Amino acid sequence: MTRHFLELSDAGGDALAAMVGDAMERKAARIGWPKGRADADQPLKDRVLAMVFEKNSTRTRVSFDAAIRQLGGHALAMEAGTMQLGRGESIADTARVLSRMVDAIVIRTSDHAKIEELAAHASVPVINGLTDRSHPCQIVADLQTVVEHGKALPGLELAWLGDGNNVLNSIIEAAGLMKFNVRLGIPEGFDSDPAYIEQARSRGATITTHRDAHAAVAGADVVVTDTWVSMGQGDSAAKIAAMMPYQVNEALMAGAAPGALFLHCLPAHRGEEATDGVLDGAQSVIWDEAENRIHAQKSVLRWVFGQL
Repeated sequence: MTRHFLELSDAGGDALAAMVGDAMERKAARIGWPKGRADADQPLKDRVLAMVFEKNSTRTRVSFDAAIRQLGGHALAMEAGTMQLGRGESIADTARVLSRMVDAIVIRTSDHAKIEELAAHASVPVINGLTDRSHPCQIVADLQTVVEHGKALPGLELAWLGDGNNVLNSIIEAAGLMKFNVRLGIPEGFDSDPAYIEQARSRGATITTHRDAHAAVAGADVVVTDTWVSMGQGDSAAKIAAMMPYQVNEALMAGAAPGALFLHCLPAHRGEEATDGVLDGAQSVIWDEAENRIHAQKSVLRWVFGQL
C-alpha cells in the first residue's frame, strides 16, 4: 500500500520516533560535508520528487530539494500557477499524471482537502508540505531539535503562545503520539481545532488552555510561537492587537523552566509574536530548528518509501 504523509498519525508514534532518530544520525554523519554531497548510502538513488507549490516557501522548498539530493535522488519544483493545475486541470488528473512521471509528490497548499484528493488518486507517496490544517513535516524537525538539545519527549511540558493555527494542530497531534503535554496560551476566539485536542487527550496527553500567557509558560520546558497573521489572512490589525498580550518576550521566557528552549518555525515578524531578545537569545534554537528541516525531510522521505 502506498504510504502518504498527510498527518503525523499516518505514521504513528513508533515511526515518528524512528524518523527523529534517523534524522539525528544522518545529520551527525554529515558534519563538515558540503551541502550538495550525497549521503554515503544514497538510499533514494535516482528517485524523483515533484514539489508542487501553491503557497510561497523558503524552508520547505530548500529543505526538500536538499533532502532528496542528499539521499541520492532528484527534485523537480513546480509553481501551481505555471502548471495545468493553475489552468483548471483537476487535482485527480494531476495526481494520475504525476504518478506516471515521478516517484513521490510533496505539495504546499491552502486547502487540506486538495492534498487528500491528490493522495486519493496518486499511486505514489504524497507528502503534506503545509496546508491550512496541519504542518507535519515542520513538527518532525521540531521534535528532532528538542531531542538533540537534551529534552526527553515523554512528559515534556510545551507551551504554545499565540494563534491556534495549523502548526499548533500538528504539535497537539504529536503530543498524543509522543506522550508530552501542551499548555495553550491563546486569546479567546483563536483556539485550535478541538478535534486535534480530543484526539491527543484520548492518547494520554494533557492539553490545557490558558488566557494568561504567564500561566501557560510557567515551568514549561519548551516555549513555541509562530507568526500571528498567515499568508493571505485579512484583518491583521485586529488580530495583532488581540495577540499582543501573548508576545514571547524576555519577561515571559523568564517564567519558563530553567534551561527552557524557544522554538519558532519561521519566518518571524520580529517585534510581534516574539522580541529580538528572545529570537536571538541564548534559549533560542530556531536556527538549529530551521536546519533540521533538511534532516527531518530526509527521514520523512525514507518513511514514505518504506525504509523506516
